[in-house]
Amino acid sequence: MPKLISFDIDGTLELGDPPGFITMEMVRKVKEMGYVIGSASDRTLDSQQRIWNTSQIAADFMVLKHDIGRVREEFKADAYYHIGDTDMDQFYSERAGFRFLHVDSGEESIVAADKDFRVFFGA
Repeated sequence: MPKLISFDIDGTLELGDPPGFITMEMVRKVKEMGYVIGSASDRTLDSQQRIWNTSQIAADFMVLKHDIGRVREEFKADAYYHIGDTDMDQFYSERAGFRFLHVDSGEESIVAADKDFRVFFGA
């Protein structure tokens, strides 16, 4: 089974407002590695769709942050991660059984969570 990564947008992805350090190229590489990827954000679904369309990445899912539990119900995966930048990201993702990774926690912390995340840092 694949692993699944959910991304917050604002403060996490480079196209967010404010921009985060995770580039869309990083996300593209993770998707190419076979991860199920998508977004759980406060942004409307239309706004999330525009971000993915602009990046020319086919997201597997898009949900409002408080609905992240639906993702776990819909997709069977070996591991569930949510990368975000706020306490609310952590609250909703952990409530849904996701492992929360704070975008500002640094390279070592994210790589330690899953060795395949080294792709985020060009390794």
